[in-house]
Amino acid sequence: MKAVTIALRFGYKQAFFSVAEEKRAKLAEAAERRQKEAASRGILDIQSVEAKRKKREQLEKQMEASGPPAGGLRWTVS
Repeated sequence: MKAVTIALRFGYKQAFFSVAEEKRAKLAEAAERRQKEAASRGILDIQSVEAKRKKREQLEKQMEASGPPAGGLRWTVS
């Protein structure tokens, strides 16, 4: 019914895109919900796991930003 109302107001092409966008949004929400459910399966304290993941990501970003350590190890092959 919604698509018919949109089709009458804006034309067929816009109605098709609106319905497609609405469907895409619903599919994205469902996928996100499934990911959250799968991520929390078997985990008792989800907040602590998320905090650890964020901390690990921050450490990785800091290491990338700092670049290679100065005066690092040298490899010699004889």
